[in-house]
Amino acid sequence: MKRAALALVLIATASVAGAQTAPHAPPTTSQTNAAGSAGVTARLQSLGYKDIHDLRRGPDGQWTGKATRNGLPTTVTAEPQGGVIARP
Repeated sequence: MKRAALALVLIATASVAGAQTAPHAPPTTSQTNAAGSAGVTARLQSLGYKDIHDLRRGPDGQWTGKATRNGLPTTVTAEPQGGVIARP
């Protein structure tokens, strides 16, 4: 009798745990871009860039936008691997 009760408890616990691990819907493109652009902005700020704007993510995963560094306006490209390229 105790084994049967223990088996029922284990089955019920496994069912509840399985229900809690259901997959979530993937984030929408606008959610992904907002989170990604915030990360890119923070990375650029840590490198001394200011007034970061017009960030757009390309199909290759690179972010391109406008920023100012040392008082000079530049076009910046942030690569997915972490590199940053600045062009006047």
